[in-house]
Order: sequence, then C-alpha cells, then structure tokens
Amino acid sequence: MATDKINYLVKGAVGRRKAAVARVYVAEGTGKMVINGRDLNVYFPSPLLQYVVNQPMNTLNVMGKYDIKAVLCGGGFNGQAEALRLAIARALVKIDAENKPALKAAGFMTRDARVVERKKPGQPKARKRFQFSKR
Repeated sequence: MATDKINYLVKGAVGRRKAAVARVYVAEGTGKMVINGRDLNVYFPSPLLQYVVNQPMNTLNVMGKYDIKAVLCGGGFNGQAEALRLAIARALVKIDAENKPALKAAGFMTRDARVVERKKPGQPKARKRFQFSKR
C-alpha cells in the first residue's frame, strides 16, 4: 500500500527552452534533486543556474518538501536550466492547482519560444550578408 501512495504522489511534467528538453518527476520527500543521475550541485556548478532551477520552489516556499528526478537532453547549460525551471513549475501546478497564479505572476509558467534563426543560403549567417561590391 505504501508504494501505491508514492506512485500516486509522483507527478511528471515536460519543459522546453531553445533546443533543451527537461522531463521531471516530482514526489514528496526531503528536497533531493537528481538530474541525469547526478546531484544538482554537480550538474549545475554555477550558483546562478542553481538559483534559476530553484526559483519556482522558492516562490512557493516549498524548498525541501519535494524530491525531484529530472532527465535533461539537448541544448546548452543555460537552456537546460530554464527548461528544468518550466518543468518544475508545471509539475508543482499538477500537484496543487492553487500554485498556478503565483507561478504565473512570476513568469515561470510561460514557455519562452525564442529559438535560433536558421542560416539562409547565399549568406554567411542568418541575417549577415556578404559585402556588396558595385564593381
């Protein structure tokens, strides 16, 4: 019966940013966060990125109440951190719908749709042009 309760409390969510995708599983626990089999402090050594990841939990004052297991793939470290932030926010809303207004006001429920513009043929980059020569 105890395992049924744990499975019932586990909520999953997906967050995306640029090319990064984060899948998150949140369950009640002691505040342990494991990302791709590694601890948060090992996976994101930068204190700034750790702060970004923890923002939704700090906003709701639930730091240390939930265990988080995350699978990250694609993108760079900044995009992965922001994708993880969105996934955690979505999972916390699945756990308790009353959390949504506070997270939405802080801007954590919005998917940032900005991605890299593609390179066009006949140009060195997306917007840059080769130097024009009249003669």
